[in-house]
Amino acid sequence: MKKSTDYIMTTHTGSIARGQELNDLLIADEAGEKVDKAKLNDLVDKRVAYVMEKQRWAGIDIANDGEQGRVGFQTYLPKRMSGFGGESKRPYGQEWVQLPLFTKMFMARIPKTGKVFGCPEAIADIKYTDKEAIKNELARFKRHAAEIKPPFPELFFAEPSPGIIGCTMLNAHYATYEAYLDAIAREINYEYKAVVDAGFILQIDAPDLAMERVLLFQDKTDKEFVALTELHIATINKALQGIPRDRVRLHICWGNWEGPHIFDIGLEPLLQAFYKANVGALSIEFANARRQHEYAALKKHKFPDNMILIPGVIDSKINLVEHPEVVAQRIETAVAAIGDRQRVIAGVDCGFGTFAGWEWVAEDVVWLKLKTLREGADIASKRLWGKKAAA
Repeated sequence: MKKSTDYIMTTHTGSIARGQELNDLLIADEAGEKVDKAKLNDLVDKRVAYVMEKQRWAGIDIANDGEQGRVGFQTYLPKRMSGFGGESKRPYGQEWVQLPLFTKMFMARIPKTGKVFGCPEAIADIKYTDKEAIKNELARFKRHAAEIKPPFPELFFAEPSPGIIGCTMLNAHYATYEAYLDAIAREINYEYKAVVDAGFILQIDAPDLAMERVLLFQDKTDKEFVALTELHIATINKALQGIPRDRVRLHICWGNWEGPHIFDIGLEPLLQAFYKANVGALSIEFANARRQHEYAALKKHKFPDNMILIPGVIDSKINLVEHPEVVAQRIETAVAAIGDRQRVIAGVDCGFGTFAGWEWVAEDVVWLKLKTLREGADIASKRLWGKKAAA
């Protein structure tokens, strides 16, 4: 995994808007409707090429495929694994229950989206069965990456954590939650290894490590939730068996929706659990107004010397484009918090299209946000190294 050796490198969290036509096809396919598969595959192929060109235009260093072919960052899996059926009764978050006017406005903004709630549940032993889909995804990504000139210094590919799979596709089969997590870890290891074997950095998307405090585990105390987070981290480590930690980065967030987030647990109680992950980098929200103060936790609990920090310095939930100087100051705050400019890579709080149709930022604004990320990183680089990053 590359470091910011000579300048502050830039990346993002993975998902990017898919466009209305692809959104509609992916949602229809997920719902079991008859879809022209050739048209769907062709559109995914074109969108991957497009988003990779746009990432190059914006100045992203560590890029990905934008997750264009997936209806959701984790909800695609029942199509690749047996043992799922029925419908999960996942609870709504506290703010949707307690703030009805907010909820009404929220629902009006996303009238049609891929499944966020109501996904299938585990009703039998789960087994990873479709071993070709991930190969096709990675081959397509590699093919389009080879067409980008100049090439990206590094590429990453996102995969869901065992915990977020278990919290979304609920357990209705295994004797214990722990047994279910172990089964997920065992089966998802195939996709994890496929990503690394293809030569990409593996990103584990794990909103369960923070977000689920207000969803599935909203009835738990903070202390109980921290214990669950430790369990989920241990499960990630099981799923990463055989994969070098320096080929893995872990993304943590509090949920990618534009809302009050007043019930969120803070970073500090969770941070030392995060440090136990066998990964080479932590990607953590810091840009939005509920998280900007939490660099203090990094100063209180020393950031591990063997990890890179990917702080979110761009808010993925608002259409306001950050000023480059604001981005630069956020990067410098992150560097000061861990005391090492080479172990900071500028990132984004979360994805811009975590599910098909689940988009808070207009696509044309997304590219401007990624461009200002590069511009802010250049300003910070000039101050931190005394020079501007190479184009």
